[in-house]
Amino acid sequence: MEKKLTTPINDQTRESLIAGEEVLISGYIYTGRDAAHKLMGEAIDNNEPLPFDVNQQAIYYVGPTPAKPNQVIGACGPTSSYRMDSYSPKLMEKGLKVMIGKGPRSNEFIGELKKNKAVYLLAIGGLGAKLSQTVKENKVIAYSHLESEAVRQLKVVDFPAIVAIDSKGNTVF
Repeated sequence: MEKKLTTPINDQTRESLIAGEEVLISGYIYTGRDAAHKLMGEAIDNNEPLPFDVNQQAIYYVGPTPAKPNQVIGACGPTSSYRMDSYSPKLMEKGLKVMIGKGPRSNEFIGELKKNKAVYLLAIGGLGAKLSQTVKENKVIAYSHLESEAVRQLKVVDFPAIVAIDSKGNTVF
């Protein structure tokens, strides 16, 4: 049975998650892939504001396809997460607590995740069309020049994921 989560996910709930547990996420999540992460990392380095307040938020590593008529978003399957490993620590230091993607992460990332009591969730690759059905709102909020890799705010209802690495560093890998 899946555990239902609402964003932002509070500390007690997040820290109670166990690697391998299935979850359904509702609320707002943000998107960003490597190009957006690079720009956010540069913003942090230059003491500039981030495009959204990352504190206690969730970011989904996705570059959705264009929406067809009468759709909120096109297919939105996860991208490989390891490409964000070098950028994620800076965002976790700013309060980012939930990252969603696919595939394993580096030992360095896992160490930072534990230090920041954050979690890494897996979205199932190959289900982009199905995952898009959980998206009820889709708004580009930053870096529109990156097109599909722009930072978006998505409102999701029952977005399915699996706890891949919990806040204690336990992993399904």
